[in-house]
Amino acid sequence: MDMSVRSTMLPYGQQWLDEADIQAVVQVLKGDFITQGPTIQAFEQKVASYSGVKYGVAFSNGTAALHGACFAAGIGPGDEVVTTALTFLASSNCVLYQGGTPVFADIQPDTYNIDPNQIEAKITSSTKAIIPVDFSGQPAEMEQITAIARKHNLVVIEDAAHSLGADYRGRKVGSWADMTMFSFHPVKHITTAEGGMIVTDNEQFYKKLLQFRSHGMTRDPQELTKDEGPWYYEMQSLGYNYRMTDIQAALGVSQMNKLDAFVEKRRELAFLYEQKLKGIPGIILPTQHPDTHSSWHLYIVQFTPDFKGGTRREVFEKLRNMNIGVNVHYLPVYLQPYYQDLGYKEGLCPIAESYYKNAITLPLYPKMSEKDIDYVVECIKRLANHLA
Repeated sequence: MDMSVRSTMLPYGQQWLDEADIQAVVQVLKGDFITQGPTIQAFEQKVASYSGVKYGVAFSNGTAALHGACFAAGIGPGDEVVTTALTFLASSNCVLYQGGTPVFADIQPDTYNIDPNQIEAKITSSTKAIIPVDFSGQPAEMEQITAIARKHNLVVIEDAAHSLGADYRGRKVGSWADMTMFSFHPVKHITTAEGGMIVTDNEQFYKKLLQFRSHGMTRDPQELTKDEGPWYYEMQSLGYNYRMTDIQAALGVSQMNKLDAFVEKRRELAFLYEQKLKGIPGIILPTQHPDTHSSWHLYIVQFTPDFKGGTRREVFEKLRNMNIGVNVHYLPVYLQPYYQDLGYKEGLCPIAESYYKNAITLPLYPKMSEKDIDYVVECIKRLANHLA
């Protein structure tokens, strides 16, 4: 059967904005505050409350938020932080920003999340923190990870850039770690264009994060070392300008109203992929841990050497030629040239390296239809049957 190629690219991820989002932004633009006003606090409170914790601190992006979390945790030169090899650069770069040393642990072969047993094996007297990553939207095994952290007196910073709206053992992501980072990039579950947030129950971390995102400054009378007048502020640490704007926060508040619906749609689409792709030889579908409910940021398939449609690169290029915006998440961080120059060696995390050689991310976002899923599946089947 002949199949026509789509006329437009089906992206791997895309935001969904409606008129309510637009009007929320317009309302702020017409108001008195477009940056550092009350809408930021409203957004912080909404995300924190959703996550089941007291505090939220919004940042200009998720990477800045991770940097802030490492600062609040006291990461510095000589400190080691254990994180996963399979993640975006920011999960370990944030440690380098503070002068610390990332230590990479391997992944579980089924969930692709960091292996808690590998974490424990990597801990030394210099270890200060653990940064687990909820890869693709599935929460890491936070109960075991937090138990390891308590045993060794470590701070847990959960990189939940992929998992807003997910839950683990009946609790929302954001309520397990000492600090949890969410990202609001357009391909994530909600968007503020660019943006990130740390949520926490720890008041000391909260205060440090507030200062860090705004030049290390404070105007809080209880924090000041002296009182020179109502205008007076102090820089008490070396911070950065990592602030979000009210314009972005307004979009975030509006988007949060649709988060659960977005996550439910992602779960429906992931289920369709599973039902329609299972049984094709040479394809490994993603696995969910029974204690988790993924929010499905990504749907990743491994094309093994048994797949008859070609090598991973050939499959990737053929699908792109069919206007399917496939992607790959991720090259293990320590294989990046910068990290190689720091002395990290190939072979450090063999399971992550093996996964990387086969992985392709398929399109998944709430605006997709079942017809879109059918198109992707049909293209893959055609490759498997040497019809394309």
